Amino acid sequence: MNSLFYNIKQGFTQILRNRGMSLASIFSIVAMLFILGIFFCILVNLNLFTEVVRQDYDQVEVFLEDEVTQEQAQQLMADIENYEGVSSVTYRTKEEALDIMKERWGENGYLLDSLGENPLPASILIGVENIDDASAVSEYAGSLDGVEDIQYYRETVEKLTSVTRGLQIGAIVVMAFLIVVCIVVVSNTIKLTVFARSREIRIMKYVGATNWFIRGPFMTEGVIIGVFAALVATVLMGLLYGNVINLIGNQVIAIVSAPLISAGYMIVNMLIIFLVLGASIGAWGSIISMRKFLDA
Repeated sequence: MNSLFYNIKQGFTQILRNRGMSLASIFSIVAMLFILGIFFCILVNLNLFTEVVRQDYDQVEVFLEDEVTQEQAQQLMADIENYEGVSSVTYRTKEEALDIMKERWGENGYLLDSLGENPLPASILIGVENIDDASAVSEYAGSLDGVEDIQYYRETVEKLTSVTRGLQIGAIVVMAFLIVVCIVVVSNTIKLTVFARSREIRIMKYVGATNWFIRGPFMTEGVIIGVFAALVATVLMGLLYGNVINLIGNQVIAIVSAPLISAGYMIVNMLIIFLVLGASIGAWGSIISMRKFLDA
């Protein structure tokens, strides 16, 4: 415990002695974590939207022409139900379609009341036994008389998956570069302290102090810088994401029928990720700055 308190005390002392470089290190880590947070928020919400669409991926919606009667719709449903790979067939009236649209629009649903005549078509919802059967079922349903259009999410899901994968790869590349830059900045900051205490460090080595004992205060300095930067970045991202939720949260629900991840859940997860990354960057920066000096 004495060693721990000594390391913490020395870490704060060294940060105060090199306030300028310490602030530069903190700002660089905050900037890196802030960019990470933006990527993280986008990817998490995009993954949620993709999963929402995937829930409809095993379902084909067949929109009927306005002239199709109830009896004709029942005959279409019978024909479709007998097709191989179809697990369920459900009829959705024009009124039910409008009610669903109002629900998706949330608080703005009242705007649909001013439409007068209901413009939405009746439809048949087709559930498939296997996702691979959806293409064949869609083609068959589209060939039937009285069918106006087919809504099928395969291309949408594939595009979303591709975009998500591309963003993930891009985020990894950008983050790898920023992490290296931050480690270099932290390393240079701690090197100033190492050079300033070079005589003291040599004396400690002469009297038998181990490299890890000498390295302790410098690692603590790096960890403190990283943790402080992580807290600042979390506060900034929390404010930004909270404002985004308040400004466009309802509009997103209306447009894509999927909510944004709640601010509370996002902030807690970002705090954990930021603390781990910030502390790791600070620790590695100190280790690199000491390697040559300690011949470790």
